[in-house]
Amino acid sequence: MKQTSTVLLSLFICGAAYAQKSYYGIEEKWPEQDTARKVYTVKGERHGISYFKKHRFKEVQYEPGATLTFDVYHTPDVMYSWCRKWAEQYPNLVDLYEVARSYEGRPILQMTLTNKKTGKHTDKPAAYFEGGRHSGEVTSSEAVLWLTKHLLDNYGKDPAITKLLDTKSIYLRPENNPDGATMYLYTAQRNRSSMRPRDDDRDGLLDEDAEDDLDGDGIIYQIRKKAVTKEELEKADYVIDPKDKAGRLMKRVQAGQGDYLVYTEGIDNDGDGKYNEDGIGGLDNHRNYPENWRPDQGGDFTGRGYTQGGASEFPLSEPETRATFVWLMGHPNITVVNSMDTRVPMHLRPPSTSASAESMFPPDLAIYKHMDSLGLSFTHYPWAGDVYDVYNTRNKVNRLTGDPSKPEPLFGHGPDFGYFQYGAVWYGDELWNGGAMKDYDGDGDYDEYDGLMWDDEANKKQGFKLWTKFTHPQLGAVEIGGFHPKFFAQNGPAWQLENWISRESLFNLAMAKDLPQVELTDVTVKPLPDNEYEVKATWTNSGKLPVALEQAKRVKMVQEDRVSLDFDKALLKGFKDAKVIITQPTLFDKTVYAGYTRPGEKKEATFRVKLNQAGPVKAKVKLLSTRGGYKEKEITIGK
Repeated sequence: MKQTSTVLLSLFICGAAYAQKSYYGIEEKWPEQDTARKVYTVKGERHGISYFKKHRFKEVQYEPGATLTFDVYHTPDVMYSWCRKWAEQYPNLVDLYEVARSYEGRPILQMTLTNKKTGKHTDKPAAYFEGGRHSGEVTSSEAVLWLTKHLLDNYGKDPAITKLLDTKSIYLRPENNPDGATMYLYTAQRNRSSMRPRDDDRDGLLDEDAEDDLDGDGIIYQIRKKAVTKEELEKADYVIDPKDKAGRLMKRVQAGQGDYLVYTEGIDNDGDGKYNEDGIGGLDNHRNYPENWRPDQGGDFTGRGYTQGGASEFPLSEPETRATFVWLMGHPNITVVNSMDTRVPMHLRPPSTSASAESMFPPDLAIYKHMDSLGLSFTHYPWAGDVYDVYNTRNKVNRLTGDPSKPEPLFGHGPDFGYFQYGAVWYGDELWNGGAMKDYDGDGDYDEYDGLMWDDEANKKQGFKLWTKFTHPQLGAVEIGGFHPKFFAQNGPAWQLENWISRESLFNLAMAKDLPQVELTDVTVKPLPDNEYEVKATWTNSGKLPVALEQAKRVKMVQEDRVSLDFDKALLKGFKDAKVIITQPTLFDKTVYAGYTRPGEKKEATFRVKLNQAGPVKAKVKLLSTRGGYKEKEITIGK
C-alpha cells in the first residue's frame, strides 16, 4: 500500500499542537471486528451495563465489497477502507490523514481532495463537508462518501469538476463520531453523540437505564400500554390516531387525556418509575461549540436563565467537536461548510438564537438566502432558513398544545460558530423526512401519518412493525411495535439512500463551485527615468462569493487581500545603498493592502523600484488572499 500522509491532532489542556506521522491504516482490533465475540462493549465507567448483543442489519454493509454502491449503509470501517483505497488509487488528488481520536480512541479520518500539481491545498480556496456528528444520523456520512466518489469518478471527465479540483481544495470528513455510529450499526442501542458516560436524569448515576431489546429482534421499537389504573389514566398521553383506520399510529395528547402510555422498548433498570431515560452517553457534540454556549441542565443556578441539554461541562469538552473546531481554525481558507445531520428535510443555517435580520450583516444574509434557494433547487426540501425562526416555526401550530409555534433558541450550535466566529457560509443541513413524501390527508402538514401511508404505498410496509402482544416484566400486558427507529424514522430505507444523498451532495458541490478565487490577470513592468521601474499588478475575484463575509471581517477571521514584491533578501540590504530599493509604497512596510475583493471586482497594486546595479533582477509578485487563494508571478526588472 502506498504511504499517505496524516496529521495527528494532539490536543492538550494548554492548547493544540500538530505532529506529523505516517498513516498506514493499521489499527487495533475493535469489538465489532472480532467475529468470535457475541457482544459489543463500550468504553467508560458507568453504573449500567457496557455490553450489548451484537446485531447485523440487512440495511448495512459490514465488510467492504468490490464496488461502492449506495443502496446500503456502510459502517465506519467500510467507509475508511474506501478512503484508504482512494488515497492509494489517486495519489495526486487525495490525501488521507487522521485529525483526532474519538472518546473511545478510534481514528477520525479526513481527506483533502485537490490537484497537488497545481499547488498546495492551503494556497487554494476551500470547502469543508462533514457527516456523522450525531451517532444515529448515518445518512449524513453517506452524503460525504457519495460526494467524494462523485468528485473522483468525474475528475478529468467533467470540465467543471476538473476545474474545481485543479483550483480549489475540498476537505471531507465522513465520520466525525465513529464510536457512536459503530455502536448504532452493530447493536440495537442508540444515542445522541459522544459515548462518554453522562448522568442524563441527574440522579447521581451514569448511564444506568439504557434501552433493552426485550423481544430479541435487534431493534428498539416502542411499547404501548393501555392505561387501566387511576394513576395510569392520570398520566396517559397517547391515543390511537383516528386517521389511521388500522389502529397503528399513536397520537400525542395532554397527560390525562389519553388512553395509552408509550415508552421506548426496555425496562426501568434503576427503579425510578422512568424507562430508558439514561442510556449510553448523552452529550451532544452539536451543542458543544463555544459560540453562544450555555450550561447543561442544572447549570443555571438562578433558575431564570437558559440552559442547553447535552452541552457538557464546558465548550469543546468533547474530542470530536474539538477536532472540528481546532482544525477549521487552523484552515481559514475555508468559505463554505456543511456539517450534516438528519432527519428534518431542511437547509439549516444560522442564526440559532435570534432572527436573521436582527443579527446578520445584510450582504451576508443575502448570500445565505441565495444559498437557501440554490439548495432548494437541488433537493426540493420543504424548508430552508435559520435555526431560530424558520426551523422552529416550520409547523405553524404546536401539535400537542394547539398554540402557534414560536421561535426558540438553540445554544452552542455549529452553524452559529460557523458564521459568528468563523465567518463562513455554514450549513447544518438535515436529510430524510420520515417517509412523509406526500400530504396524504391534505391537512397541510407532513407528519407521521403521511410517513405511514407512504410506507404502506411504496415501502412494502417495512418501516412499521405491527403492534405485537408482549408480557412486560414490570408493566404486564403491553404491545411492542411502531416505526423502525433506525431505517425509517431516523434514516430512510436503504433503497431511498442515494436519492437523498445525491441531491444534497450536488448542492454542496454547487456551493463549492461558487467559492471565491483571486486571479492575477496582468503584471506589467514599465521603465521610468533614473533607472526606476513601475510594477503594476492587476487581479480580480473570478468566483461568485466575496473573499470575506462581512462577519469574517468583523471577527478578523480573514485578513484583507494584499500584494507584495519579493526580491532576494541580499539585494535589499544596505538601506539607501541597497542594490534594489522599493520606493513605493513609501512606508517601511512595502506590502500593498487592498481590502477585500468582491466577485467580479478588479483591483490593482503599484510598486516603484529603483535599481542601483547594472543588469536585470528577478522578483516575484505575490497576491495573498486568506480565502481567495494565493497567486504569484515571476518577473524581470531592468535590462
